[in-house]
Parts: sequence; C-alpha cells; structure tokens
Amino acid sequence: MIKTTERDSNYQDLEKMSVNELLNNINQEDQTVAIAVKKAIPQIEEFVNAAVARMKEGGRLFYIGAGTSGRLGVLDASEIPPTFGVPYDWVIGLIAGGDSAIRKAVEFAEDDTKQAWNDLQEHGVNANDVLLGIAASGSTPYVIGGLNAANAAGLVTGCLVCNAESAVAASSAYPIEVIVGPEFVTGSTRLKAGTAQKLVLNMISTSIMIQLGRVKGNKMVDMQLTNNKLFSRGVHIIMQETGTDAQTASELLEKHGSVRKAIEQISGGLKAHL
Repeated sequence: MIKTTERDSNYQDLEKMSVNELLNNINQEDQTVAIAVKKAIPQIEEFVNAAVARMKEGGRLFYIGAGTSGRLGVLDASEIPPTFGVPYDWVIGLIAGGDSAIRKAVEFAEDDTKQAWNDLQEHGVNANDVLLGIAASGSTPYVIGGLNAANAAGLVTGCLVCNAESAVAASSAYPIEVIVGPEFVTGSTRLKAGTAQKLVLNMISTSIMIQLGRVKGNKMVDMQLTNNKLFSRGVHIIMQETGTDAQTASELLEKHGSVRKAIEQISGGLKAHL
C-alpha cells in the first residue's frame, strides 16, 4: 500500500506551468493543511495534557526526527527559551545525524534504530520526561527506535505523523496523525506535511508553556530581552498591564530585566498604596 505522502501529485506537468500557476496551485494545496490539523485537535489535546502533567513534575519535552521533521523539531525547541524565558533544557530538539544535519543531510542517519536513544541518553533522559517523535512518513527507524526505548523506560511518548496507521504511531502512547494528502511535488514532504508539522508544533509548545504559567493575559511576560525591539515590546507590555508611563516602565525593565517582575513591582506598589 502506497503511503498517502508518497502518492502521485494531483497536478501534472509542473514544468509546463507558469510561475503564477505554480504559486496559485501550491497555495491551493496549502489551504487544506489547517483543515487537516483541525481534525487532529483531539489527539493533540491528549498529548498536551499528558506532557503538561509530566512537566509540572519537573519533566522535559524532547523532539526527535530526521530530515525536515528533525529540523522543525529543533526549530521549535530553540524558540521556546527566548519566547517564554525558560531554561534551554525544558524543550530539546534532536535530529538524526546530529546538529550538522540541520544544514546538510547526513546519509543513512535516519536508518539507525538505536541512535535516537543514544542521543537522548546524552541529556540524561529519564521516566519523568516526554518524547515526541516527528516523522511525516511514519516509518523513520531513528524515530521508531527512540520511541520504543522510551516506552520501555517509562517516558510519555507521542508522535506527529502524516500517514495513517504507521509504525511510528504504533510505537506511541499518544499518536497525532495529520493526513494532508499527496504533495504538490510528489513525495516532497517539506511542503504540506512540513507545514502541518510546524502548525502542530506551534500548538503543542505554546499550549504547554501557557499551561505552565509562562504567559500573562496574552503577553510574553517572561520573554528574553535580547534586542532593542524586544525591550521596547517589554516596555509596551508593562504600560498596557499597569497603566504606568513609558519612562517608569523602561526604568523598571532595566532594573529587573524581566517584564513580569516589573509588572509585579508596580502592582505590589499599587496594592500597598490602597
């Protein structure tokens, strides 16, 4: 049986299309992705709830994947500390072939069933942790091996795949299946499948961080102030949340280096005054 992600494109003779036709047809396909993700929300919810429970007890979230899937996991994990102000080891992305594979494919790295668990061991993975295997195909040996070892070690396991009834899903306690159909370029899962994975990873990590208290209202009050743009955003958040003026907000942000702490100082002062 041919995997959905490997089925022939719904479009023929791509090389004969104009640029306008190419762009519109790719966009036409992309519009189906969000619908496919919506259908998977019940599965996503189950995984997020399980992950939050473990992380509230001190567990961490690991992503493993190969190729595009691995890169997307590394990308999502790398964006969590600056966005939510958490330690870099709260969410960790691992890719088959190591960090060099982020930029350049490492031949046959994804075919090693033992390497994912070896990679996880370098981070002291334990039964308190959560593992999400990412594999558009649902058949990546690197991911399957990692999930099977994680199950045996007592970790919460989930997966993000784009084919139904896959071996990766069978190795996961909380499978997430987002079936996006054939790709515009046959088999090129960096397209719709990759877009679906990015959307779901956004949903997973953002929901987890909110559940862990890293957002106030709708603001990133724990974000890292790594440039002038983010410092200005922090000042604006403080002004919005407290009604204080720009100078006071800026001075407090300089003093504390934290939007949350600046807001708490102003709010505490107002309560004391009342």
